[in-house]
Amino acid sequence: MNDQANSVNERYATTPATLTSWSRQDTTWMLGLFGTAIGAGTLFLPINAGLGGFWPLVILALLAFPMTFFAHRGLTRFVLSGREGSDITDVVEEHFGLKAGALITLLYFFAIFPILLIYSVALTNTVSSFMEHQLHIMPPPRAVLAFVLILGLLAVVRCGEQVIVKAMSLMVYPFIVALLFLAVYLVPHWNGGILSTASEIPAPSALLNTLWLAIPVMVFSFNHSPIISAFAVDQKRQYGAHADERSSQILCRAHLLMVAMVLFFVFSCVLTLSPAQLAEAKAQNLSILSYLANHFDNPTIAFAAPLIAFVAIAKSFLGHYIGASEGLKGLVLKTGRRPAAKSLDRMTAAFMLVVCWIVATLNPSILGMIETLGGPVIASILFLMPMYAIRKVPAMAKYRGQASNVFVTAVGLVAITALVYSLII
Repeated sequence: MNDQANSVNERYATTPATLTSWSRQDTTWMLGLFGTAIGAGTLFLPINAGLGGFWPLVILALLAFPMTFFAHRGLTRFVLSGREGSDITDVVEEHFGLKAGALITLLYFFAIFPILLIYSVALTNTVSSFMEHQLHIMPPPRAVLAFVLILGLLAVVRCGEQVIVKAMSLMVYPFIVALLFLAVYLVPHWNGGILSTASEIPAPSALLNTLWLAIPVMVFSFNHSPIISAFAVDQKRQYGAHADERSSQILCRAHLLMVAMVLFFVFSCVLTLSPAQLAEAKAQNLSILSYLANHFDNPTIAFAAPLIAFVAIAKSFLGHYIGASEGLKGLVLKTGRRPAAKSLDRMTAAFMLVVCWIVATLNPSILGMIETLGGPVIASILFLMPMYAIRKVPAMAKYRGQASNVFVTAVGLVAITALVYSLII
């Protein structure tokens, strides 16, 4: 036993904690985090952000990196503060007790599960629009199409977590190239778009109100919290005492990549389309890529844009399934039941399939779901819970007193109060 412990300690002691020995596994996780974040939220961000006007979009762009990095670093540190091998539901119970653990596990599930519903709707709409407008064939009944698409993604899920992460990281490469190509392609088509609102300096109250309601969509658009638990567990297993430093380095690179790519894409879209066209895309419940495919009389864009959207949404669905299934399994186990692992996996997959299929068939407003379900509920887990833990949990006391804690807390409160306001009006 001592030899085994010494071997483990030796592995951790020799594990590099600097970027001079960046590994292939680090790159895989960096791209996996990127792949989880870039999905339906990103493809709807140009629509929602563009409708707010030029100046709110500029301010949101400046907030994107610190808001994303500090929040996800806080959640990663929270998971790392638990025992070896503990996922987020175990760490919550360890720090806050059984009752609080059950409550947070419930919130964790409801913070992520609606995202799967959003992706189910977006995926069905994207494929249906592609078949109708680009292939010029009548799509099958919506219920049939949704069932086939979701069942196909769940078939990938059955291959296991490591396969999902590797699949997403592989899908990121062509996606980055395609998204960059599309953003560059739009440059000659820039006609000012949102710049028409740049000369109109909004009143402070109107500006704050626009930012207030846009923050939840921004939170959702750059969110990859569902995969953070699995990411932190793997980092602790790989790097031991150096897990905090290495995970922060991976997060920083992933966030720089996603913010740079997403903001270039967003500005390219809003400089091409007028506010009226953005409003039309919102009314049609389509992603910006599907709208662009229908807008341009260009065969390449007409076929490429929906395919890019399909890949983006599909890989984000896979990444978010990890978190949603983790939360649902945690809820089942906290009821005192102990089904076999395979039975629990099958029950989880069946539940996800049925609910996602029903919602995709009903086709609710995607942006409405993001504003009222996705962003604010995610904020409570991603922004507020780790900051509360820093204040209360001894294992996280070393992170107290940092200015980033105040910033993350403020963003989380803004997102949640926006939900309350949207429900009241």
